[in-house]
Amino acid sequence: MRRVITFTCDRASLLGTLDAAPGATGLLILSGGNEVRAGAHRGMALLAAKVASAGYPVFRFDRRGVGDSEGENGGWESVEPDLMAALAMLRREQPQVTRVVALGNCDAATALARLGARAGVDALVLTNPWTGDDADGLPPAAAIRQRYGQRLRDPAMWRRALSGNIAWGKLLRGMAKSLVLAPSTLLNRMAADLAAFPGPLTLVLARGDATAIGFRAFWTGAAFAPVRDRATLVELDTTSHSFQHAADAAALEAAVLAALTR
Repeated sequence: MRRVITFTCDRASLLGTLDAAPGATGLLILSGGNEVRAGAHRGMALLAAKVASAGYPVFRFDRRGVGDSEGENGGWESVEPDLMAALAMLRREQPQVTRVVALGNCDAATALARLGARAGVDALVLTNPWTGDDADGLPPAAAIRQRYGQRLRDPAMWRRALSGNIAWGKLLRGMAKSLVLAPSTLLNRMAADLAAFPGPLTLVLARGDATAIGFRAFWTGAAFAPVRDRATLVELDTTSHSFQHAADAAALEAAVLAALTR
């Protein structure tokens, strides 16, 4: 049975939902993005219900300033106090929990990668981690390379170019960005933090999602080499960043349940 729970972080009232269950392993879901009020997280609500029905308690929450939580939105890098408060609430409400798996999508995955070792969670499930490579309004460099590779083989693209019906400025900016091959400071920090995380790690990537494409390009590089051998990588044939289709949601649920039982 789901209950709405409010708790405090730095004098702000945060909102979470608890799907109670008897299991000793619990799932903590950190919501991603910057939506205010309910946000676009119905899929996570459905996932929580299914995981709880399998016997694992689930606590979902919104960090300060997003979703239905009060306070100032300091971005994903400010989430450590919120995460610690949510972990304490999960353990208070479900005292039988001795092991916690944390799940986050997009910038929430990036936050958990950075904080997992310090927060003391036992395992991580990171879906489509955000690389910070789209702050300029363009997709990540790897996604641009993949997209342009497809477009250059498309006769329709060349017809548009010859007719002048193409945004050359954006095209040239994208082509310049596509040449960037070195990992950012954020990615190097993420790799180091994941290397310091002692627990199991599961990565779930949507093959057609630009954010996931951007992350995967660096996941296979030298920075993440110390992490790859002990990580479980699940790749899904979908373009949905939030795994909104039924098959995507079922695959994500299977990956989460595997992490909970691992």
